[in-house]
Amino acid sequence: MTDERRQRVANPPTKPLLIWDGECHFCKLWIERWREITAGKVDYATYQEVADRFPEIPRDEFRRAMAFIEPDGEAFLAAEAVYRSLGYRSSRKWLAWSYDHVPGFAAISETAYKFIARHRGLGSTFTRLLWGKDVRPPTYFWARRWFLRALGLTYLVAFASLWVQVDGLVGSNGVSPLNQFLPAVYERFGRSAYSLLPTLCWLDSSNGFLHFLCGGGVVLSLLLILGIAPALLLVVLFVFYLSLTIAGQTFLSFQWDILLLETGFLSIFLAPWRLWPRELMWRPGSATPATGSPVSRPGLFLLKFLLFKLTLMSGVVKLTSGDDCWWNLTALDYHYWSQPLPTVFAWWADKSPEWFKHFSVAFCLVVEIIVPFFIWAPRRPRLIAAGLMIFLQIVIAVTGNYCFFNLLTIALCLLLIDDSVAGSLCRGVLLHRVPDTATQRRGYNCALPLQDRLCSYAAIAVVIVTLPINAWLIFSAFKPHEEWPRPLIAIYGRLEPFRIVNGYGLFRVMTKERGEIVIEGSADGIDWLPYEFKWKPGDVMRAPGWCAPHQPRLDWQMWFAALGSYRENPWFGRLIVRLEWSRDVSRLLAKNPFSHEPPRYIRAMFYRYRFTTLRERSETGAWWKREELREYLPTVSLDQVRQP
Repeated sequence: MTDERRQRVANPPTKPLLIWDGECHFCKLWIERWREITAGKVDYATYQEVADRFPEIPRDEFRRAMAFIEPDGEAFLAAEAVYRSLGYRSSRKWLAWSYDHVPGFAAISETAYKFIARHRGLGSTFTRLLWGKDVRPPTYFWARRWFLRALGLTYLVAFASLWVQVDGLVGSNGVSPLNQFLPAVYERFGRSAYSLLPTLCWLDSSNGFLHFLCGGGVVLSLLLILGIAPALLLVVLFVFYLSLTIAGQTFLSFQWDILLLETGFLSIFLAPWRLWPRELMWRPGSATPATGSPVSRPGLFLLKFLLFKLTLMSGVVKLTSGDDCWWNLTALDYHYWSQPLPTVFAWWADKSPEWFKHFSVAFCLVVEIIVPFFIWAPRRPRLIAAGLMIFLQIVIAVTGNYCFFNLLTIALCLLLIDDSVAGSLCRGVLLHRVPDTATQRRGYNCALPLQDRLCSYAAIAVVIVTLPINAWLIFSAFKPHEEWPRPLIAIYGRLEPFRIVNGYGLFRVMTKERGEIVIEGSADGIDWLPYEFKWKPGDVMRAPGWCAPHQPRLDWQMWFAALGSYRENPWFGRLIVRLEWSRDVSRLLAKNPFSHEPPRYIRAMFYRYRFTTLRERSETGAWWKREELREYLPTVSLDQVRQP
């Protein structure tokens, strides 16, 4: 700071005072923002009103730059005036400190200030372009309320979907019985198995306890949707779903499972620590303010960063995977019919022109690689980013059954919509009315209660611990073959069993052939009848179905099994054996042709599937065409493998 920029006044104000040009529209916009930030600790006045009180500062100086006067009479001008005034909020003190101590910071700041001061009209235009009419710090009461409800809905879907399948998947008579899996792990690893697989199922691995976890998750999810004790519920929901994810073994190893766990864990630091948080249970027409508990900024940052990481990594890995179809924009030539569980709309999308498919791939890559950076941008670019990411998720959901993944990602996108925008969108609508602006502003500046302060401190600790790991995960998407630094490996190894910091990247390599496994049974080894699954392709005359947000986990796992051999999927052999005698397993199928009398022989054939063309569909009525390639599993005599 150069001394010529500082002055002293003989008649200082009793309270810090920032003086600005009342005829400057650009200044007026930003003064409103700074007034909110300083929260009553600084007074604001136009030089037209108070210039005569401070004759030491010429009027021409007031016209050229803002002035900030301390109660001790010291005055600052231009960029330093702004920094000194903002320093009255603890989170902005670094600006004044940098001005005084960081080489070059003051010079750059003053140069930028002079440029903006000489082009105020241009500055005003850019401000409106980026922020709109309201440049005040955004508040996120609406976003928090509806994000937590959407998260509760996602948990509800996840628990309910698993509940109807859990016996057949990992029950005592299921494909991969939990009561056999956990003892085997303990026998191999001893007491360290508890830390490797942190699940409540160590206490009880019975079917009844699995039902307790699923049913309890459903009830707690409903309570979360209603806004009752959200933080406490999120803790329990995380523990329950983590326990089930580990219990589910390969059937709960999908990216949306770990995404739900990471989102659920981080949401603990965003939710109000109240038993009855009125701001979450507020209803239209209620006089209850929406600001009973201020939104934790560290908690909000954690979830925004998760959305940033999820989207960016999903795009980058496509280009660094070595699969040319992402670079030459031909991925959608294969995706619609080769994805695990396409919908009927995927059949129609596959018939779209080649140029449109190529454009769609380019659009996807732009949204996933470029758009995430606008999460950190001012309001209008941030809203455009939210809209584009939500639109992409809707398109994905329409053409493919990706369970609750799309719902959860859209829920994260809601955190980009601040109260000012929500108020504009909902103004005049009776449902979901947003509280008045004054109430929101009070919520921005009010002090955090003790429990919320402790939660914010915990969120900051989570940021400190996980940010280096997340940064390396993102870096590894760009450089997939780089070795991890040893300190990060050690920390990541401790956290990995809890699924609270994860890497993402769906479809980094596009599947260009669709193999389908068809399980068949026979009473004589000559005539074979197929077992039909509920959702995966089988009968070529059956249209692709829509089951999302429910996830038929066995159907999904069959798609992955087709990418390898039965030897690489030990659960497949157990499925074959249990089809004959386990009702829990057979209930996972749509049709068991041997429901009255079990077959003597069973085998699995491997087919190549592809959508029919418009002409083939018109002539045959079939949605799929298939070609038999080979045996996937040779014929097995069930007399030799029957359950004793």
